[in-house]
This record gives sequence, structure tokens and C-alpha cells, in this order.
Amino acid sequence: MGVTASVLAVDAGNSKTDVAVVGADGAVLATARGGGFQPPRVGIEAAMDALSVPVAQALDAAGVTSVSHVSACLANADLPVEERELTAAVAARGWGETATVRNDTFAILRAGVDSPLGVAVVCGAGMNCVGMTPDGRTARFPAIGRISGDWGGGWGLAEEGLWFAARAEDGRGEPTELARTLPGHFGLPTMYALIEALHLERIPMLRRHELTPVLFATAAAGDAIATAIVDRLAEEVVAMTQVALRRLDLLESPVPVLLGGSVLAARHPQLDTGVRERLAAVAPLAEPQVVTERPVLGAALLGLDAVGAEAEPGAAARVREHFSSSRAGV
Repeated sequence: MGVTASVLAVDAGNSKTDVAVVGADGAVLATARGGGFQPPRVGIEAAMDALSVPVAQALDAAGVTSVSHVSACLANADLPVEERELTAAVAARGWGETATVRNDTFAILRAGVDSPLGVAVVCGAGMNCVGMTPDGRTARFPAIGRISGDWGGGWGLAEEGLWFAARAEDGRGEPTELARTLPGHFGLPTMYALIEALHLERIPMLRRHELTPVLFATAAAGDAIATAIVDRLAEEVVAMTQVALRRLDLLESPVPVLLGGSVLAARHPQLDTGVRERLAAVAPLAEPQVVTERPVLGAALLGLDAVGAEAEPGAAARVREHFSSSRAGV
């Protein structure tokens, strides 16, 4: 069968993948969901094999074998060289005539704006920030951890809280209720007991993310150390945003600033207010808003942007309407 669909949209994160096949009129012909996309852990080819499962399901359900353009927003595409490698890997699968691979943060940005203009900060397990303009310019960060100057996200918050709590308990640091609330979350009496359980992996490493809401609750109760950690995250969000806006010459323009990811989407009052107040001080015309749309919508809109004249008038609005109406079922 020939090409009868315009865009194959892929949003592949570390834990799950969403795929959509979209027609030139913006109609969503089929969707599918798969597991996470983790090439650093399993290698590019194995990761692509896993990605091909939901892609094949979506193409089959749409009744097509390929599309005009593949718009893939992928986790772990943090550097331009990684985007090039993954673009080649996607193109080699033959899913579309052309293919574009971007970091998955671009999907969140495009999902939250009506045109490709704005800055997005994603704070989930980790932290990232990207910006884009209609003329194709982008701003981004490596976002691969401390070696690239990055800090934040649920992982960073949990580690920071553990550091201060451990030092508070053994006397090297200032007192903080975190020394009680963090081990208490796991039913343990002391930080020493929690340190032992984490080190010996009686508590799996991934469960450290559970400590992030504990830290926010401790801050809300007035603990000075926990409050300072939350304030540091607000400062980091705004620092990344300010740099991205400056690189795109948008500091003095009315421009959307999208806040996404589980930590920012939770709208913890101290963090949300802290981000907005600090952002207003450095970019008073910026328009912060929390993104709740599914990132695969952003991948689809980026795909429709790419096919340009092939897309029919109203296509973007139609695909947005589809995902807005189906959000409750996700």
C-alpha cells in the first residue's frame, strides 16, 4: 500500500513510548503505546527494535506501511551528535520518506504552544530546557548531569535532601526535619538506617524518587533546609529559562514559557510561586504556564510543521482537539 498518511509521531521517554499516525488533515488515524526508550542502557539497535513494536502496531492499525514524515522526539537524544545517530537509525527503518529526531523536551514545548515559539523547562526525574523560534533557531542544554552543569529534577531533590539529612543526624550539618521525615517515609527510625538500606539495596535505588514529595511536604511545614532546597530548584528553572530566552533574543518579548514534567506539573505552591516571581524579575514579558498536554501531541505538531504545504488548513487544530478530548482516557 502506498503512503496515505502524513506524519508518524513518536514520543519516547525512558519509561514509555506513545505513537500516533496522523493524516494530512490532522485526523489521528491510529495510536499505540510501548515501553521505554533507553539506548544508553541497551544500545541503539536494541532500543530501535523495542520502538518498532508500537510503531508497527500504529501503522497496521492505520492501514498504512509508511508515512511522508517521521517526527520522533526521543529521550536520551541530548546532544546533536546523538540526534544525528538516532535520525539515521530511524530513517533506516523505512517508516517514512523523511525523518527528524529531536530531544523529547521539544515535544512538550510544541504541545503547549500554537506555533513553534517558546521555551520549555521539564522537571521530572531529571531536568532539561529547550527553546525554539519559527525560523528554526533553537536553544538547548546537554542536560546529562553534573558534568554538564545540570542539577534538579526529582533525582536531584532526593539526593540533596538525603545529603542534608545525613549531616544533620551525625552533627556535621544544621538540624532539619528531613532527618526524621525521609527515613520515616520508609518506616525507618534514623537516617543511618536509611543510608544502610539504600547502600545495601534493600530499598531499590529507583525508590529514591519517592522522597521528592516528602521534601516538598517538609518544606511546606516550615523546615528551613527543605525550603532552601526547593528555592534552589526554582532558581535553577529560571536560570535555564533566562539563558534560553537570551540565546533566542526573546528576553524582552512576550513569549510562552512552558513548565512540564511531574515535579513542575504538580504545582507545589512554594516552587510554582518561586519560579513565577523569579521569572518576572528577569523576563517580565514571559508568560509561564504549566503544560498538561501529552507530549505525543507535540511530536505530531512538529511533524505537521515539517510537512508544511502537504498539511491541510486546520490540521494542527484537529490533531490538538483529538488529544485534548482523549486526555481523560490516558
